[in-house]
Amino acid sequence: MAFDGIVIANLTRDLKERLEGARITKIAQPEKDELLFTIKNFKDTCRVLMSASASLPLIYFTESNKPGPMTAPNFCMLLRKHIGSGRIVSVSQPGLERIIEFTIEHLDEMGDLRRKKLIVELMGKHSNIIFCRDDGVILDSIKHVSAQISSVREVLPGREYFIPQTVEKADPLTVTEEEFSRRLSAAPMPVQKALYSTLTGLSPIVALELCHLASIDADHSANELSGAELTHLYHTLALMMDDVREGRFAPNIVYRNDEPVEFASVPLTCYGCRYDTGSFDHFDDSVSSGTFALANRSHVSGCSAAADTAAAQEHGIRAESNSGYRAQIFASVSQLLETYYASRDTVVRIRQKSTDLRKIVQTALERNYKKLDLQEKQLRDTDKREKFKIYGELLNTYGYELAGGEKELNCLNYYTNEEIKIPLDPQLTARENSQKYFDRYNKLKRTCEALTEQTAATRAEIDHLESIATSLEIALKEEDLVQIKEELTEYGYIRRHNTGGKKPKITSRPFHYLSSDGFHIYVGKNNYQNEELTFKLASGNDWWFHAKGIPGSHVIVKAEGKELPDRVFEEAGALAAYYSKGRGNEKVEIDYIQKKHIRKVAGAAPGFVIYHTNYSLVAAPRADLKEIG
Repeated sequence: MAFDGIVIANLTRDLKERLEGARITKIAQPEKDELLFTIKNFKDTCRVLMSASASLPLIYFTESNKPGPMTAPNFCMLLRKHIGSGRIVSVSQPGLERIIEFTIEHLDEMGDLRRKKLIVELMGKHSNIIFCRDDGVILDSIKHVSAQISSVREVLPGREYFIPQTVEKADPLTVTEEEFSRRLSAAPMPVQKALYSTLTGLSPIVALELCHLASIDADHSANELSGAELTHLYHTLALMMDDVREGRFAPNIVYRNDEPVEFASVPLTCYGCRYDTGSFDHFDDSVSSGTFALANRSHVSGCSAAADTAAAQEHGIRAESNSGYRAQIFASVSQLLETYYASRDTVVRIRQKSTDLRKIVQTALERNYKKLDLQEKQLRDTDKREKFKIYGELLNTYGYELAGGEKELNCLNYYTNEEIKIPLDPQLTARENSQKYFDRYNKLKRTCEALTEQTAATRAEIDHLESIATSLEIALKEEDLVQIKEELTEYGYIRRHNTGGKKPKITSRPFHYLSSDGFHIYVGKNNYQNEELTFKLASGNDWWFHAKGIPGSHVIVKAEGKELPDRVFEEAGALAAYYSKGRGNEKVEIDYIQKKHIRKVAGAAPGFVIYHTNYSLVAAPRADLKEIG
């Protein structure tokens, strides 16, 4: 998940097409390390967001406007003074570096035409936005880097700008086969790491994709590759670089369980996704070259280098895989980045909001796991109670043979017809030894009965907590967390504050999907919603689905007196698998049964039910139906 040189090349191409010749009309600095440019070209007005944040460096076109501070920072004022109404002459990328250079033409105080450079470096924690004269002397930067901070390069007004070369890397756009082979042959590390360590602009995921396309094990040592393997890998790289030079990009995001896990400007077939373009109204597959052609032949169904981006924007190219990953191609890299970071922001924000709840649940689970282990150990210790009972009975039977003072009794166990030795206390009579064993038996019996109840209660509490943990994984909005917090409060895991007896307003609602055949499907987000769906919304002949033996949502299909097609069972089963603890598995076993056969467990937590004579199916976790409301 990083801006590598190929994504930057994709961005540079998009910026070049829209911004060269355009004029800057507004400059704002909404954050201390972020700039927002409003730019007017011949056709329309657009906004470009640039961020040098150490955790989230980026640049892309955006439709949204971010307000700036009442008093503009010094760097923003300097830019307004020099290039506030300047014209963008060129947008370029040096080699495959993670750098974009804007050359801007403007009039100085004397009315003479001057040029300045705005350089955006997207290098993780070293990201910066640097403003230079045309001769490369730095005027200012959004982050000042002194010699105390970096011994490699100072970024301060008056210093000369240069690209730091901390590691000698080859440019993949110009590297020869001989140099490529020499560098990899001298690298005692996995091939994947050798690729991004010796070549500029390649991220680990692109290096993995190259290995995948070349059918080479990414973990194989680079210095052990044969000459043929090196040649094949180089040609694969050359094909990808041809795509970069010619501007053949496929901006795409790879998702797992609706959470974005990776993005790139080349197809990521290493995840096993199939990029399906069959839904396009028109699709020119006459042009198929570069790594796109390799991907088509090996892993991609019908996807060529000339993917129609307008169609991609309208239809959205989706790619599915059996491994639970799916991919989506976007019309532009800016659209990809805005979608990706918005999705990531939603996931991260909800995780941050639910951190306290997760900690409460996890702490309670760990405490109950330890309690259950101790209870089960104590319960196993009571297994010997039957032995003490037999000892007592045998002493009552054979005790007359004892004269007194013996330490053991050898006799026949008439339950097994085997000889048995019974330890004795020589200070006690046979009858007293017998009574002692019966006392121990009765004590262990009472302990067993009490522990059996306690163990069952602890297991029920663990099941309840695990179901709440699953609900937290399902939660997508802040209002979903309110109902989960209320459940934790009701069951004593959170202390209820004095609110005058008022409970929080619940606005969260179950997921509502429409099946391919027009049947309404409802999915509970938490235990309260599961309870409501099963015992209030569902009628007797509606169908109920749930992941077998693991926490998960109740899924209700409203039958409306009709017989459900097989496809509806499959789609409902996929939803039950997706909204369960097993959503990360390739397949999940699902129980399904008509609602009239479901019974509430007396005294159990909400959402816990019992049923018999159910049906079963196996489904891959998916949630790709049309959601209503």
